[in-house]
Amino acid sequence: MSLSRRSKVDPFIVMDVMEAAARAEAEGRHIIHMEVGQPGTPAPAGARAALTKAMADDALGYTVALGLPALRQKIASLYGERYGVDLSPDRVIVTAGSSGAFLLSFTALFDAGERVALGAPGYPSYRQILGALSLQAVDIPTRLEDRFQPVPETLPDDIQGLIVASPANPTGTMLDKPALSSLIRAASERGAAFVSDEIYHGLEYGRRAVSALQITDDVHVINSFSKYYSMTGWRVGWMVVPESHVRTVERLAQNMFICAPHASQVAALAAMECKDELDANVQVYRRNRDLMLEGLKEAGFDRIAPPDGAFYIYADVSALTDDSHRFAADILEKAGVAVTPGLDFDKGRGAGTLRFSYARSTADIEEGLDRLRKFMISRGFVE
Repeated sequence: MSLSRRSKVDPFIVMDVMEAAARAEAEGRHIIHMEVGQPGTPAPAGARAALTKAMADDALGYTVALGLPALRQKIASLYGERYGVDLSPDRVIVTAGSSGAFLLSFTALFDAGERVALGAPGYPSYRQILGALSLQAVDIPTRLEDRFQPVPETLPDDIQGLIVASPANPTGTMLDKPALSSLIRAASERGAAFVSDEIYHGLEYGRRAVSALQITDDVHVINSFSKYYSMTGWRVGWMVVPESHVRTVERLAQNMFICAPHASQVAALAAMECKDELDANVQVYRRNRDLMLEGLKEAGFDRIAPPDGAFYIYADVSALTDDSHRFAADILEKAGVAVTPGLDFDKGRGAGTLRFSYARSTADIEEGLDRLRKFMISRGFVE
């Protein structure tokens, strides 16, 4: 049998880096993980306890496709508490992670062949999911002076959609309300749907992130329990859509996924009551961010836009290498630190960039920075 043309998506390079790091660990090496956007902390204690009880008391079979009603209600309440938005739970759809939400959103909003714009650098799976759905991803090269976020004047006129993330992966930069409003308005003027990736909300180190729902209801907003809630492997997220889109997305969810994992939904509902524990995690990331900003500069990685949120730092290393893939492999081999080459995020300029994650323990960050500095000294990049 032959494979479809649309199945020929690029690999998710960070997963390849994870695999290389795992091989090194299997050989007995101690690897510091700065490659993956995964908290080093487990799901909150309350979430794990709730699931233990549910496993004893409940068969945990299918839920309805839109998700557990109690979880949808709790998510809707979050928007009132955090953003001052009065949101009906009827517009909330629980999904199999944010990845499931992107599949549902892109399928609901776009027809095959349509053009969907996204900033570069940006999350690589946007591009690959779009391609697998026979959609055309249109990269918008962003600039350091714009903190690697798209601006309205760079949007093509012939697009049917725009994806924006704030805080962003891989840069951690955020849009304030005027900037986000201007992008939503620019998309609307082009007749383009707007998809707001808000999965790093809650992980901010100064001002609070703005939700697109504070500006308009005519958007798809996607979020996840993976990052702030430390539940990456549980594969549970959510999306908020206009009321008129709910039934369409529901039908798609029924056929594509049946429902998000019941066990994960139970844990997610309990996790939303664990704010003190989760905010303590954010303070660890804040400390790690400060260490990284100082330590990377000392190691010679000084061309960055300081992140406002998430747990990444994106560095321009074009003065050091024109092959970030090889450079990252050398760092892993020689220093025992796993980092992600920028080719994952920007096909045009990623050969000259690296992403560093500071989601792990502070001790790991300190050790990793020391190793990076010694590596860069050994290569003659710093004294």
